[in-house]
Amino acid sequence: MLQATPWTLLRKRRQPEVTCAHPKQETKFRDVIMYLVERRMGKSRRMFLTSLARSKGFCVEDTLSDKVTHIIAEANPAHELWSWLHGQSLTDPDSTNVLDISWFTESMEAGRPVLVEAKHCIQQKPSLQLKKTLPANPLPTVSQYACQRRTTLDNHNKVFTDALEVLIENYEFSDNKGACVGFRRAASVLKSLPKPLRCLKDMEGLPCLGDDTKAIIEEIYECGSSSRVENILSDEKYQTLKLFTSVFGVGPKTGDKWYRRGLRALEQVHSEPSIQLNKMQAAGFLYYEDISKPVSRAEAKAVGCIIEEVASCFSSSVTITLTGGFRRGKEFGHDVDFLLSIPEPGKEDGLLPAVIDRLRKQGILLYSDLQESTLQQWKRPSRCFDSMDHFQKCFLIVKLWTRLVEGHREDPSSRRDWKAVRVDLVVPPVDCYAFALLGWSGSTQFERDLRRFARLERRMLLDNHALYDKTTNTFLQAKTEEDIFAHLGLDYIEPWQRNA
Repeated sequence: MLQATPWTLLRKRRQPEVTCAHPKQETKFRDVIMYLVERRMGKSRRMFLTSLARSKGFCVEDTLSDKVTHIIAEANPAHELWSWLHGQSLTDPDSTNVLDISWFTESMEAGRPVLVEAKHCIQQKPSLQLKKTLPANPLPTVSQYACQRRTTLDNHNKVFTDALEVLIENYEFSDNKGACVGFRRAASVLKSLPKPLRCLKDMEGLPCLGDDTKAIIEEIYECGSSSRVENILSDEKYQTLKLFTSVFGVGPKTGDKWYRRGLRALEQVHSEPSIQLNKMQAAGFLYYEDISKPVSRAEAKAVGCIIEEVASCFSSSVTITLTGGFRRGKEFGHDVDFLLSIPEPGKEDGLLPAVIDRLRKQGILLYSDLQESTLQQWKRPSRCFDSMDHFQKCFLIVKLWTRLVEGHREDPSSRRDWKAVRVDLVVPPVDCYAFALLGWSGSTQFERDLRRFARLERRMLLDNHALYDKTTNTFLQAKTEEDIFAHLGLDYIEPWQRNA
């Protein structure tokens, strides 16, 4: 047997690759662990992309294992890729994000992991025979009420819920409340599941999944998308109404009226002399470039500091609470909601006008709509979920100086050093604070089901103002959200688990 020469050994020896366990660069995003599939991508390109990702603070594994959260593939046919994945030693490959290279590219451009959307996912398309032979994915008993489910932002069935969200929005535009509620409940159930649906059998026993929902899910399994959803997305009316309703102050009815007049673009609306915009809509068009963009958590925090400063001039005992999606753990929202409260009953009178006046004097109030309190004992609680609560509230657009935003980097190409931000301020009386906090924290479906549960299961009426027991004909007092859950006989669910 011939003995290998040192030169032969040098040629055969592979150069050691840097692994995530010993990175040369600082790892910034530890919750995202990537693996780049070499098949069809090629070794040299894979090494280049790995180096690029690590230089930006991403964690990239050289070997595929269960700790990988994002599998990135390029130019791999779905059936070929999934067949290969199921042949690897992974405990549950279907629970991992299997993504097209487009997600990687967008993340590199953004310098951070971007949100995984349906367009990024490489969907498994099992045949009918395969789906029949796959074992069901056992799931715990799922309640029909979102208030009895813990729903985090970690959605394992996003490809299905994204499709349902399109249908929900389309039915909202056409004011079809029945279909809208049905698909909302179905999407809410799917968002709460601890595992992704692997096959059609996994839907057995799940509540709120009607025949229409099941048909859409089956078609996505078969074809990778729903023809019904694709038709909506390509529909001119849907696209136009989506555009019009993105303007602050424009609802589906107004958008539909503009559409029936033949208008298709915001420029056409703005230049049409016969259209008289109200004050809110005029502000919506004026600051559209800013308020149509998401508000970041850092921006919300900076706005909170401004509101806290001006409110403290009115009373040192004012408490300010960030609500809405940010309280549920979201990093971005379309506006910022705050509850303002004073411990002493009645002392909150005059608080909002004082805040508005100080914002105006500071030169950062761009728009305000103050709505006075109409709270009356006989009006609460309301049987109608969609009715606006009766607290004093104000809808604002404020000028946020970018230098006040933590982590902000100046953009030399920017035309100005501030951003217009939508803000809602609500001032509930101290005895209503817990109910207002619960109601304004959301999510919408969580609140709907909480009120439905109270009415159907406990013979109680719940809204943003009070909890009324119809059995004893009494109002139940609550100082905290925990008290309300206890009155209803429910386990307390943290705000970050209410993303229904």
